[in-house]
Amino acid sequence: MRSFLSIATALLGAVAFASAADAESDVHSLTKDTFSDFIKGHDLVLAEFFAPWCGHCKALAPEYETAATELKEKNIALVKVDCTAEAELCKEYGVEGYPTLKIFRGEDNVKPYPGARKSGALVSYMIKQSLPAVSPVTEANLEEFKTLDKIVIVGYIPSDSKKVNEVFNSLAESERDNFLFGASDDAAVAKAEEVEQPSIVLYKDFDEKKAVYTGPFDSESILAWITTASTPLVGEVGPETYAKYMKAGIPLAYIFAETPEEREQFAEEFRPIAEQHRGKINIATIDAKAFGAHAGNLNLDPSIFPAFAIQDPEKNTKFPWDQTKDIKAKEIGEFIQDVLDGKVSPSIKSEPIPETQEGPVTVVVAHTYQELVIDSDKDVLLEFYAPWCGHCKALAPKYEQLASIYAENPEYASKVTVAKIDATANDIPDAIQGFPTIKLYPAGSKDAPVEYSGSRTVEDLAEFIKTKGKHQVDAVSDIAKSNEEAAASSAAASSASASASASASSAAEAAAASETGSAAPEATEEAAPEHDEL
Repeated sequence: MRSFLSIATALLGAVAFASAADAESDVHSLTKDTFSDFIKGHDLVLAEFFAPWCGHCKALAPEYETAATELKEKNIALVKVDCTAEAELCKEYGVEGYPTLKIFRGEDNVKPYPGARKSGALVSYMIKQSLPAVSPVTEANLEEFKTLDKIVIVGYIPSDSKKVNEVFNSLAESERDNFLFGASDDAAVAKAEEVEQPSIVLYKDFDEKKAVYTGPFDSESILAWITTASTPLVGEVGPETYAKYMKAGIPLAYIFAETPEEREQFAEEFRPIAEQHRGKINIATIDAKAFGAHAGNLNLDPSIFPAFAIQDPEKNTKFPWDQTKDIKAKEIGEFIQDVLDGKVSPSIKSEPIPETQEGPVTVVVAHTYQELVIDSDKDVLLEFYAPWCGHCKALAPKYEQLASIYAENPEYASKVTVAKIDATANDIPDAIQGFPTIKLYPAGSKDAPVEYSGSRTVEDLAEFIKTKGKHQVDAVSDIAKSNEEAAASSAAASSASASASASASSAAEAAAASETGSAAPEATEEAAPEHDEL
């Protein structure tokens, strides 16, 4: 057995090593005693609130360190706070999970960091935060400005074009978290860049390197152009790019391939097709070894690669390519055109339609969603669940009780349906962020479902159906009556059981007392257990 001294020595060595590592780090470790002064002493700070045991925090650590080193030269500080040691400080800033990243401009100006947790994304975002919404660009600093980020947007606008400048500055302010903006009113600089005033140039480190906008100067048109011009012809789907593709407002075509060489080859082959359909569909490769499971979400077999599928995030529709066929650019190009022309029916993943509805909760599948939810003239309360979800399992008996109240009353049953759908086994048109998600589809306005956010009690769910449903069915009093009857019945049964036990015990003790000549003690009745809260 190791001695206490050797263990203590080892621990001291670990502490010394950690201290040395912190000393060499460009990430500042702060406590409640140092945090406030540090924030006050720096114009811009990115803070990570973490826990040492957190796996996501461990994964972030090297990326965060790299970003801190790069941003140190630009006087942008990165700090970290151990929430297991500084619980009060973390609570003060509303930390509820790890890691939590927040941007500080003084103690009173705090906002969450919304970007990807990779060094490149951290550096890019924080540089944008450190600069004004529109940076002045001159002949002397233009080339340097172009290299500050992967995408840089410069407006070449004369100073007397007030309306154009107002539109450009307003757009830059609203999009400053996403893009780096600069402006020059120097006609000579514009001429050197081979553009006329006014115009906007988007510089990028991929594809054609430079795109010029000469369309109408309104924010909507310019932003639509920026969105298209800033997206690679054939990009790559990953943690840093997925959200942007989903928010692009156009379909995304995935090319699943297992090796970098395959992805590079497909990217080259599909470039002309991407150019042809630019602005109508995005095309991107995806690492099938790292993210192959996502193929299942697109109704592909996740064990067969390479593979191809199109997803329309706006309509939540999917168009998988037949996996018995090869991935050839010409045939895929025709398939893409047919999808865009509406000639291909979307693939719908659905469980089999139940032959009969067993139990009070109506089971909905993808193939019955339109009929049972959208076309129904009832108010439909629908739970989106996952079989593995613990919260869904906890809700199940309450949801069954709720459904019974409506199903067993003919008047209620004609106006309200309580239903559920396995959101992991069925394609659904609704965007679901977590499980369980409960939505009410009021009769006559199915296109505007109301998501439930209250406590998951039978009474509160019934109140939700009453207040948000078109038919305003009031089952709350029935539920209260049912609960009272159940409580009374349970209490009576417990009382009878306790009395019987007491009588039997008294008789036995009396008999024993007669045998031993001693008096029997008084019997004590155990309290009936409390009912679980519904």
